[in-house]
Amino acid sequence: MLDEKNLNSPLDEKGTAGDFEQEESFAALFEKSINISGRLSPGQKVKSRVVSISGDLVYVDLGGKSEGVIDLDEFTEADGACHIKEGDEVSAFFTSVRDGVRRLTTLVHGQSSVKLDNIRTAYEAGMPVDGMVKSEIKGGFETLVGGVRCFCPFSQIDMRSSNGADNYLGRTYQFKVLEFKENGRSIVVSRRVLLEQEKQSRIEKLKETLQVGMDLTVPVRSIQKFGVFVDLGGVDGLIPLSEISWGRVDSLESVLPVGKEVTARIMSLDWERNRFTLSIKAMQPDPWVGMQEKYPVGSRVNGTIVRLAPFGAFVNIEPGIDGLVHISNLGAGRRINHPKEVVEVNQPVEAYVLIVDSESRKLSLSLQPKPEPKKINYPEAGELVSGVVEKVMPFGVFLKISDGLTGLIPNSEMGTPGGSDHSRMFPAGTEMQAVVLEVDPVRNRISLSRRGVMDKEEQAEFKRYKNSVRDEDKSSSGLGRLGELLKNKLEEKNFTVN
Repeated sequence: MLDEKNLNSPLDEKGTAGDFEQEESFAALFEKSINISGRLSPGQKVKSRVVSISGDLVYVDLGGKSEGVIDLDEFTEADGACHIKEGDEVSAFFTSVRDGVRRLTTLVHGQSSVKLDNIRTAYEAGMPVDGMVKSEIKGGFETLVGGVRCFCPFSQIDMRSSNGADNYLGRTYQFKVLEFKENGRSIVVSRRVLLEQEKQSRIEKLKETLQVGMDLTVPVRSIQKFGVFVDLGGVDGLIPLSEISWGRVDSLESVLPVGKEVTARIMSLDWERNRFTLSIKAMQPDPWVGMQEKYPVGSRVNGTIVRLAPFGAFVNIEPGIDGLVHISNLGAGRRINHPKEVVEVNQPVEAYVLIVDSESRKLSLSLQPKPEPKKINYPEAGELVSGVVEKVMPFGVFLKISDGLTGLIPNSEMGTPGGSDHSRMFPAGTEMQAVVLEVDPVRNRISLSRRGVMDKEEQAEFKRYKNSVRDEDKSSSGLGRLGELLKNKLEEKNFTVN
């Protein structure tokens, strides 16, 4: 026995240097033993070597001349066979110190028999246990942990509920004891808790290595309608359907079968929601680059109709490039209600490029060449034009003139008294003349004046009047009105003289 006094007291008068050294070495060993047990906490996993087997206990070396014990039953099969011997290395979990002895358990050691008190210990220490899924029962699975019946709810058998129950029956997994009640008559275990802990541990490691923009070669884990999931090293990453290829993908199974390794680029990492998005398309050349030069406006292209919509038909001209033929460009001047009246899916067509917008990734096509713009002959300012009233607006009257042109006569140029009701005075269809005030070919606008016509008529009338006066002033001899007066005077004088 080590005496506490001897360990803590300095060398007395009768002590020798050798005695002191011996007591000091014993004290050091004892302190080392205390430190070892102090470092172990319930649930801590340790590797140790079997030093001896005695009675129903297996003694293992914990280092520093410190030993622990494990129940021999944990290494004994149902037929009594023991599969442990001196010198074997075992992995065990420290549970507690009882009566000065450090107790450990292997709990997760194969199909060993686990006692109720060990399950209770695992529950209290938060340690995992091995359990075999025996059968499906109401609400979950009957699970045997070392022969002890436990219950695992359906929601706790896996992180996903997509797998059928038959996939778990007869298999052995690690479980965490969630509940231990009624002295072991009610034990609830969970596999999902351990899987989530393991996943979170992997995520923490991935945070140190993964970065947006990084290219990874990863295996395909599963295929869904919206894309494929790949394994990033214990966690799933999604390659959306839209990020698989620039072209159309008709069958994911044929392009990316489960197990195939693909190289993809990390597009986003959402650690809070554990959502990781990758893209194969991002590693391929963008087909929209240089589209204006490759398909200039007016050029002819060949493609295949891939989809019909009420507003038009989509034509694929190369992988990743779909152009839209608007419904107005399908009927060759004929009015149609739906593109299916003219074309059908998978039909090859020849089309003409109308608009190319690489930035917005839009390509507008037509099944007919773009007609040459019709030359418009605009009237000149001051010219007198004729037309019919097209419509009357609060601000003026629209007059339709030749060549399909329409001009506006503002109210101020109508030549009517203020407050006149032009809609009543000049209903649609009324013929009218107007003078051109201004022409804007860029905006296709023509300004007209009805008042200008009235001014012109007045000017013409005045001119006619002046001409008539001038004609009257001219005499037959060409001397005009003055000559005629002089002639009359001379005639009067001659008559008097005679």
